[in-house]
Amino acid sequence: MDLKFLSAFGLELGVKDVVAEILRFMESDPKREYKIVIGTDSELLLDKNADFVTAVVVHRVGNGGRYFWRRLELGKFHTIRDRIIREVLLSLEVARLILSELKVSQKSDNWSFEIHADVGENGPTSVLIQEVVGMIRASNFEAKTKPESYAASKVADRHV
Repeated sequence: MDLKFLSAFGLELGVKDVVAEILRFMESDPKREYKIVIGTDSELLLDKNADFVTAVVVHRVGNGGRYFWRRLELGKFHTIRDRIIREVLLSLEVARLILSELKVSQKSDNWSFEIHADVGENGPTSVLIQEVVGMIRASNFEAKTKPESYAASKVADRHV
């Protein structure tokens, strides 16, 4: 399955192209530390369908970054729990694809990998934190929640 992502410049890229851009970005300043982060946010539309945006962020720690994103409309969702769980599942799916491509063409080891979930201590998602973090950790990824989950709550959110 070759998912299509958009760059900040409006270019459509497949997973291999996204990974090539991530590697090119990291190789342009190889002495820096990098975080590769995946996060998904969603919005419930008037007809109860939900619009999901997944962001892939490569963060040059202390010095900016780049991101890529994709949008999906996935039918009706009647509870916030169902939507949040789907956000996490979409992030995990993309993370596995990106990580497997990175491992194939890995040229450096100065990066870490995180999944950002759009849940936090305040608001209706607070009851989902343990479940969501457990899902992410069970998939062997580091989990971040609000306010540290910028890939979901800031980057993906701006395209929902």
